[in-house]
Amino acid sequence: MTSEAERAVLGAIDDERIVADLRELVQIPSIDGTAAEGVVQAWCADRLGALGVSVDHWRLDLEGLTSDPEFPGMEVERDEAWGCVGVLGGDGTPGLIFNGHVDVVPGDAFDARIEEGVMWGRGTCDMKGGVAAILGAVAAIVASGIQLRKPLAVHTVIGEEDGGLGAFATLRRGHRGEACLIAEPTAGAVIPANAGSLTFRLEVPGLATHGSTRSRGVSAIEKFTVIQSALQKLEAARNSDPHPLLAHLDLANPLSVGTISAGDWASTVPDRLIAEGRYGVRLGEPVDEARKAFEDAVAGIEDDWLRDHPVMVSWPGGAFASGVLPDGDPLLTDTVQTVIDTGKPAPEVRGAPYGSDLRLYAAAGIPTLQYGPGDVRYAHAADEHVALADVLHAARTYALLAVRRCG
Repeated sequence: MTSEAERAVLGAIDDERIVADLRELVQIPSIDGTAAEGVVQAWCADRLGALGVSVDHWRLDLEGLTSDPEFPGMEVERDEAWGCVGVLGGDGTPGLIFNGHVDVVPGDAFDARIEEGVMWGRGTCDMKGGVAAILGAVAAIVASGIQLRKPLAVHTVIGEEDGGLGAFATLRRGHRGEACLIAEPTAGAVIPANAGSLTFRLEVPGLATHGSTRSRGVSAIEKFTVIQSALQKLEAARNSDPHPLLAHLDLANPLSVGTISAGDWASTVPDRLIAEGRYGVRLGEPVDEARKAFEDAVAGIEDDWLRDHPVMVSWPGGAFASGVLPDGDPLLTDTVQTVIDTGKPAPEVRGAPYGSDLRLYAAAGIPTLQYGPGDVRYAHAADEHVALADVLHAARTYALLAVRRCG
């Protein structure tokens, strides 16, 4: 059931403005590492400011952040980056944070085309649809005139796709809250846990010789087939007993090789192979333990050549630890009930196999979950899109949840 004040906030949702905001956001090509990351953060700061929200819009100290021992990593080069936080309401710790990342992976579809109630383009699903819904919820609270007892915070961040720079910087700046909802696409589910992921790099040695005398050499490609077999066994072992929140997945902790390069001449036996891939971190597993399990599996391969010529393992790029909402935290039941009260069936509660900024907020002691418009299957995809009805429903869910947590 909703109260009179809650119904007033829901009645103040401006659907047209939300769609317009989403279109403007998508039309900013805020690909990781480009100047447009700064442009989109300035857009968010202006939009929040226009709503009368107190805004902290600051240039990140990249040197200081990247030298922090707990820095989660960064996979693209940046000369500058910006943070943006808006706070609505009085003094004290915010009762709720809405988080949304505004960076996107590379693509070329930024026209925000709308057909039959669906918006198409890079970032529509991951996750500017969620950001537009957050802004719509805040605008409705302001328009309704309701006075919040506790502040409501909005964190828009960059760099989520390549490690979590923006969320890390926001938390390091001191922005905190009693709980956090991240508006990632969840296809109608509520997600209180993310597995983690790491990027690995393997350098496999061989011995070069002319292809016509290949038995004199050692092919790094052939040795990689031995390694690939060991990695498949490692993946199977790490998926034999998945966490209950991830038991619905065929692979809770995937391990995949994404790129391979070897050789420099067709008639030469290759003496070096480079392979890079993605390695899942189990829920609750420290990143250092996950790395050790991988490194031990590679070091333990029974092969005479590899025993005397070890494979080099390194870990470039971002480190996505796992993250989970504490058992019994009321944010989960509050969110589920709010989804129901805004007209949807009770959502499924499940974990997700990908990394996100959830783990950074969880590590900071902030109970965090994900609920947002769109389906992650279309994130990063050539046909990325979001149903506008889902964006508008998310805005209503966020507005109602904010009033209940803060109002």
